[in-house]
Amino acid sequence: MAKMISSFSFPTRIVFGPGAVRELGNEAKLLGIARPLLVTDPGVVACGLAEQVLAESHRAGLAPAVFEDVNPNPVEKNVQDGLEAYRRGNCDGVIGLGGGSPLDVAKAIRLAVTHPLPLDQYDDQLDGAAKISANVPPMIAIATTAGTGSEVGRSTVIILKATDRKTVIFSPHLMPNVALADPELTLGMPPKITAGTGLDALTHNVEAYLALGYHPLCDAIALQGARLAIRNLARAVHNGRDLEARSNMLMAAMMGAVAFQKGLGAVHSLAHPLSSIANLHHGTTNGILLPHVLEFNRPVSEERLRDLAVAMELDIAQGSAAEAATALIARVRKLLPEVGIPLTLGALGVTRDLIPLLARKAMEDACHQSNPRPCTEADMLSLYERAL
Repeated sequence: MAKMISSFSFPTRIVFGPGAVRELGNEAKLLGIARPLLVTDPGVVACGLAEQVLAESHRAGLAPAVFEDVNPNPVEKNVQDGLEAYRRGNCDGVIGLGGGSPLDVAKAIRLAVTHPLPLDQYDDQLDGAAKISANVPPMIAIATTAGTGSEVGRSTVIILKATDRKTVIFSPHLMPNVALADPELTLGMPPKITAGTGLDALTHNVEAYLALGYHPLCDAIALQGARLAIRNLARAVHNGRDLEARSNMLMAAMMGAVAFQKGLGAVHSLAHPLSSIANLHHGTTNGILLPHVLEFNRPVSEERLRDLAVAMELDIAQGSAAEAATALIARVRKLLPEVGIPLTLGALGVTRDLIPLLARKAMEDACHQSNPRPCTEADMLSLYERAL
């Protein structure tokens, strides 16, 4: 039984399935949006998806403005510039289009529209959620990757000057009003991005299930999300037109984001500095770090690792919890070469001299606070070295 009061909430409205983007006009009308700011990035523009969404907007009689200057690892200036674009366009709502970066920037822009404090004042580590009210413009989220699940999440992660790190701003009021989850928009995703974002989705589900805290609803979602990710990621990487695999990965990503409201773990604390300091892709580094952190957590998590092994349909029915944990970690490690991701951070250019700085920044990141095994800076150093 739980030893404390817990609060559960899954309020995101999701319109899911091939062609869901064609509901944009109807959803905008329901939200009272007539002049949206479309927040996206240069890659989404280059592949034609922004043009497709703009066409849907115009067909519905909307008058959108466009802001596309979002970095792969978004920074505070992206939010400030987007806020200026929102005001110039006299906008009355936000459409976020893309992967986690434009979706997170879209959330931060809508926050900044009505909340004048510097963004660092809303840092989750400073209980910033207490300063965030429901007074934010409406937002429609349209994901073009299957990774962060930011389209259903209540957080935005931005590199801020004041903190010099990836900073989490977390509030239920930041959740998009509706997510249009259209797997057809992910069909053109290149294999490398499919792999990296998919590993992000897998990590979210696995870490959420292992995280400290009482949340059986999130636990159940995380187990099914992990199952979908492990069964479908390689298929999506090797056949980008496989709509079933793409659909399942998009769902796995959303399930991971719903589940990690329970918490995450040391993988994310280790991965965040690799984005802000080494400018590496977040999901890719998550995937490389995940088996090492699972080994680290193993002494306190074998029963839960067994649950994940069962969910992933590994052949461990007659085995002990220890044997199931071994099989699970081996399966996660085997997945990396299957989807074209290296096994080491060194292969991505990380050097040993960076590790002390990375470890200090990892300890400043709040995600490890819900890791099932407590972490010290020495542990972070050791985990980076193992992954190097």
